[in-house]
Amino acid sequence: MGNADLRDLASIREVPFGELEGSVVAVDAHNWLYRYLTTTVKWTSDHKYTTDDGTEVANLIGVVQGLPKFFEHDLIPVMVFDGAVTDLKADEVAERREQREKAEKRQAAAEERGDAVEAARLEARTQRLTDTIQETTRELLSLLDVPIVEAPAEGEAQCAHMAATGTADYAGSEDYDTLLFGAPYTLRQLTSKGDPELMDLDATLDDLELDRQGLVDVAMLCGTDFNEGVRGIGPKTAVKEVKAHGDLWAVLEAHDAEIPNAEAVRTLFFDPPVTDVAVDTTVNPDVEAARAYVVDEWGVDPDEVERGFERIQESQVQTGLDRWT
Repeated sequence: MGNADLRDLASIREVPFGELEGSVVAVDAHNWLYRYLTTTVKWTSDHKYTTDDGTEVANLIGVVQGLPKFFEHDLIPVMVFDGAVTDLKADEVAERREQREKAEKRQAAAEERGDAVEAARLEARTQRLTDTIQETTRELLSLLDVPIVEAPAEGEAQCAHMAATGTADYAGSEDYDTLLFGAPYTLRQLTSKGDPELMDLDATLDDLELDRQGLVDVAMLCGTDFNEGVRGIGPKTAVKEVKAHGDLWAVLEAHDAEIPNAEAVRTLFFDPPVTDVAVDTTVNPDVEAARAYVVDEWGVDPDEVERGFERIQESQVQTGLDRWT
């Protein structure tokens, strides 16, 4: 979900990694990668991840720094990449592009006046997943034997489907859309320090005294990545309105309001483009090949990735080789 309105409604609790050991997590790869990419760009000198021809591959540092968190806690990540952009999301994509272009102009101004701190902050906000970033991320994940799934459309919908059908134990995403797409359990804060958060669909529905259709209606009234909400209706009011009037259509009628493409958006959450996949969750990372790819082939500063590679190797011993090969 583009905004954080569902944060006020969802059943979310911190969960110790010890409760998750041995689990498979279907990770919203774009969501996960973007967070590490922007963090790397913000805090790392660009010459450490820029090739001689000016190509930036900060993503390679991010991947190496981010994966050990899974392996050290005996979690198998399945990286799920977005497919085609859903037509309903076109406005959201356009808005993000506009915000990025504004940040680029502000970054240029900051560089011109010599404000290095502000320039670095804004550079992180201008990042996008280029073709090179997409390709090199997949290649590095393959060398580290991390399973990859290509979603037909929305990655979070595919993650939710995999969690709901038992292909994975959890969806992994910072977005709240996985809840609306029907993921029974979603792990959040996988890119943060400390234990992750567990978002529980059934507990959310029980707490709100709604079924999943009611939850989707509440989200649509607040606004999602696929539709604008109704002015003046926040999450708690939306719950009250859906309970009072029965469903989205009755609430819209009562408020003399309209949500364009409401039927299509509602249908998308219940029947998104997803695919059934078989995932091999045995993992045997080729750390030496991955190190050569990142450092030798792409010229990334070895000091930025060596500790990450060491942690991956150490985790193979700590968690037991029988889980990896």
